[in-house]
Amino acid sequence: MQNNFFPEIKGNFGFGCMRLPLKNGEVDYDEFIKMADAFVDAGFNYFDTAHGYIGGKSETAIRECVTKRYDRSQFLLTNKLTEPYFNSQSDIRPFFENQLSWCGVEYFDFYLMHAQDKGNYQKFKRCKAYETAYKLKEEGLIKHFGLSFHDKAEVLDTILNEHPEVEAVQIQFNYVDYEDASIESRKVYEVCEKHGKPVIVMEPVKGGSLVNLPENADKILRELGGGSNASYAIRYAASFDSMMMVLSGMSNMEQMEDNLSAMKDFKPLTDREMSAIMEVCTIFKKQNLIPCTSCKYCIEENHCPKDILIPELFASLNAHEAFHNWNTAYYYNSILTGNGHGKASECIKCGKCEKVCPQHLEIRKLLGDVAKTFE
Repeated sequence: MQNNFFPEIKGNFGFGCMRLPLKNGEVDYDEFIKMADAFVDAGFNYFDTAHGYIGGKSETAIRECVTKRYDRSQFLLTNKLTEPYFNSQSDIRPFFENQLSWCGVEYFDFYLMHAQDKGNYQKFKRCKAYETAYKLKEEGLIKHFGLSFHDKAEVLDTILNEHPEVEAVQIQFNYVDYEDASIESRKVYEVCEKHGKPVIVMEPVKGGSLVNLPENADKILRELGGGSNASYAIRYAASFDSMMMVLSGMSNMEQMEDNLSAMKDFKPLTDREMSAIMEVCTIFKKQNLIPCTSCKYCIEENHCPKDILIPELFASLNAHEAFHNWNTAYYYNSILTGNGHGKASECIKCGKCEKVCPQHLEIRKLLGDVAKTFE
């Protein structure tokens, strides 16, 4: 399986290591090994991580389950420079060297300036992060240099104008966000095409939201007689010409096997399938749900001072709005019971969560909606 943009990449499907299987709060190495082996055996080789994923446990899990078990020529590894982990240019190289150690590798195949937006890009500029990373590339410690992005298309256009050396751009892209005014997936993708940059897709299944669809939307995809809801979402993203890679953050073997069945012998969506997806998109948008992808930046990148499990509470409200059944309140209370986590009503409105939210959600306001519904 040859990649259209980088010959060392096998195929167009990558293993995103943000949502690895967990057991008692730790990465389940046995399950991760099974998943990694299935992924490599299917002919793929691209793994993606960042230091903030699972509180640093993603990197060390890759070291134990991938790096120590495979020859370096058998896998590619992408890592990222994330804003909370440096405050000056002099901080960047030591952090980078720690990442190499945590992952157990001597170089990264791709290294991305992480979660770029209008705000944090100014810090990256001030600290000469792009220049430092490019120096690391010149030393052979990075093979390819890129960025991941969470903002408006005009911001990306500015960054790429200022840094034409960027080789690839990772963006959020799925059929619900394609025309979304806050995410601007289509416009962002078009900026990548304008600058001739290959695109890496994150959140193709929107954090799992495009798996558990409303009943009438689910029925449309079932009538196609083909794959799972997740497989249609991943194939949708991969069907665009400039997509070099679609990442999936898989948490168990069932998800791995389902994704592999769709991508091992990838075929773009047919006209009939694309038409069905557009119908599903229309239905999905009418649900008026919170577009949270459960990336957990709000609670892991900048720890909530009240220890409110924001993504879980939003998921409870979404379930309540979508299904209107009694057990949504039960699940909300189970999130809080006996574990010391804060209620939605205990939010002190400090705004730390909103500064790092890739979806640009009004989290403080939405927590008020959660409190009104369940408390």
